[in-house]
Amino acid sequence: MNTDQYLPLPELIPAALLERFRALSPAQLCDGMQSLGIPRSGCMDAELLPLDPDKLLLGTACTVDTEDGDNFPIHVAIYQGQPGYVLVVAGKANRERAYLGDLMAGAAQAVGLAGLVVDGCVRDRRPLAELDIPIYAKGFMQRSPAKHGPGRINVPVQCAGVEVAPGDLVFGDYDGITVVPRARLLEVLEAAEQKDAYEVQRRTVIADYARCRAQGDPLPPLAPGWVTELLEKR
Repeated sequence: MNTDQYLPLPELIPAALLERFRALSPAQLCDGMQSLGIPRSGCMDAELLPLDPDKLLLGTACTVDTEDGDNFPIHVAIYQGQPGYVLVVAGKANRERAYLGDLMAGAAQAVGLAGLVVDGCVRDRRPLAELDIPIYAKGFMQRSPAKHGPGRINVPVQCAGVEVAPGDLVFGDYDGITVVPRARLLEVLEAAEQKDAYEVQRRTVIADYARCRAQGDPLPPLAPGWVTELLEKR
């Protein structure tokens, strides 16, 4: 085993900070990062989808770098895992083999991992969906994994189009996965909270417009101010 490729777990993101993120959404984080000029706004590929869209994934990234359907390093990473971490598997979008199935995912749930993100295929679709742990993958393939190793654990990886470093924040819902760099958590959080406040205000405007229309009252302005400004510049 090439031990210099198997690094320890990063420090967990503080629970109080995670709770502030939990009040938002991956889409709002993307908007916040876009406003800050962060490449790809932290959005993983659209093909990376949740097995169960009702499960929320949120935690601190730990990473695996592997390829060709080889899941040996994924096994190692799961068994050394701890509660609060999201295992991000950079599998190079391999579709020839499944990187994991319900036994490995069940083990990940048993050790307390907060989620699994697999840039590649998994198998055992129904048993996986019945687990409590949130799982994201690019598809399903029944062919069993290879087991050669060594792969790399807890190193920076490229996963589903996004750079992910151990310790980054990983947030997923029914829309997809967003990754926030550890060094920019606070500024992204504040930008996303501003977007959330804007959305609350917009929902109030829309609801007021709908009420006035239903009652036959004079209609208030509905379009956002930025739309009106752009129209006036044409």
